[in-house]
Amino acid sequence: MRRVRPFRAALAAAATAAAAVGLALTGTGTAQAATPLPTHVFAPYFEAWTGESPAALAAQSGAKHLTMAFLQTATKGSCTPYWNGDTGMPIAASTFGSDIKTIQANGGDVIPSFGGYTADTTGTEIADSCTDVQQIAAAYEKVITTYDISRLDMDIEVDSLDNTAAIDRRNKAIKLVQDWAAANGRKVEISYTLPTTTHGLGDTGEALLRNAVANGTRVDVVNLMTFDYYDNQPHDMAQDTQTAAQGLYDLLAQLYPGKTPAQLWNMVGVTEMPGVDDFGKAETFTLANARTVYDWAVAKGINTLSFWALQRDNGGCPGGAAADNCSGIAQNTWDFTHVFAPFTGGTSTPSNDFSVALTPASGTVTAGQSATATVKTAVTAGSAQSVKLSVSGAPAGVTASLSPTSVTAGGTSTLTLATTSAAASGTYTVTVTGTGTTGSHAATYSLTVTGGTGNQCTAAPWAKDKVYTGGQQVSYKGHTWKAKWWTTGEEPGTTGEWGVWQDLGTC
Repeated sequence: MRRVRPFRAALAAAATAAAAVGLALTGTGTAQAATPLPTHVFAPYFEAWTGESPAALAAQSGAKHLTMAFLQTATKGSCTPYWNGDTGMPIAASTFGSDIKTIQANGGDVIPSFGGYTADTTGTEIADSCTDVQQIAAAYEKVITTYDISRLDMDIEVDSLDNTAAIDRRNKAIKLVQDWAAANGRKVEISYTLPTTTHGLGDTGEALLRNAVANGTRVDVVNLMTFDYYDNQPHDMAQDTQTAAQGLYDLLAQLYPGKTPAQLWNMVGVTEMPGVDDFGKAETFTLANARTVYDWAVAKGINTLSFWALQRDNGGCPGGAAADNCSGIAQNTWDFTHVFAPFTGGTSTPSNDFSVALTPASGTVTAGQSATATVKTAVTAGSAQSVKLSVSGAPAGVTASLSPTSVTAGGTSTLTLATTSAAASGTYTVTVTGTGTTGSHAATYSLTVTGGTGNQCTAAPWAKDKVYTGGQQVSYKGHTWKAKWWTTGEEPGTTGEWGVWQDLGTC
């Protein structure tokens, strides 16, 4: 990268050197202020190397804020950061610019993250790589102004934690950026993402924070990586998160004696790893752990909830090891996101809610045989509740049953569709509905019957919650029925000869 041109001669004597770095970068005397992040924010990591669209995954998952990983130099000794250290992915509007604008337009934002394990072990973390404090500061400012964001994250691990010269350079560069932002009326937050023990930071993490204090560098959030402990001990991952955070709180209370307990807790962030972490199954963060951590985070008023990474939030490899694209446990896609997402801006536990899904969602049988599917429920907000299951839409000659008929959200049931030879050939939609205290959710199964001897009803199946008016026809239990007048919830065949439903015969 071209070294930032000294700007002091062009500025009035009162301008600070830090402002000069920032103004040389932006080419303007002011810096437009980005929208600050919420006081409490859920911002899972997005792995930028995958080629996926962060805006698309944010929309699909419901995670409005993302931590974008990672920014690093292409080679050791360079002062120019790129996304993933890839020279084809510069800090420019052409790289993720439209995605970030879309996320911001939808009420969210991103937190670009410098460093990460690969950078920290190859000397390409920018403060490890570059020995010029002003160029490091200029790189930070370029990210801020290019993407109009209000927080930068520094993911400092392994070798970078031992590089005391780089730690000092980094904190001095951050101080320059903070002075530049203050001179231009712009809010910029800094988070440090650091590895932790189950009882708080290690010595190198503590030394990093003490260096920040010594340099007058404001650290807004200390984000603990509450996974990969590698201590060969049994783990309750939710409990370990709490004890690690308490240890951090105690350290912060020493470093910032003027802050209130609420202010200290609002400096705390935690990043989990959904499912199986890199150590293995002994360190498995479950959905139950996620709900416990959520409730604790709300009660303590911590600043940031996150996890590594959004692309892992699915059950594509149950029973497996840690992977980049799945959690290693049985779960629905976005289960962890749905538990943590209400944390953004929230100050209380959200209303309970759940989801219903069927696996598989379709099947083909010869008349006389049976098909089965697993009914999966999951907690999408708050705590688990009791869910009553029911099934509708089975045609004549098909008997639908559920076992069990009631589960606690997060549990499963088995749907069995038993056909007889009298079932009509064709494709039918069978609906499983879960009803809890907060409402109902449904999932559908597409059943195809072949070789049946029965006749297929052509009218739409009767639905309990639908409103029918005079003259409308439905099919139910192998018969066609016609409504004589307005009705809803009245089952055909139960209203009698003079009731609302007229039996038009078998179909």
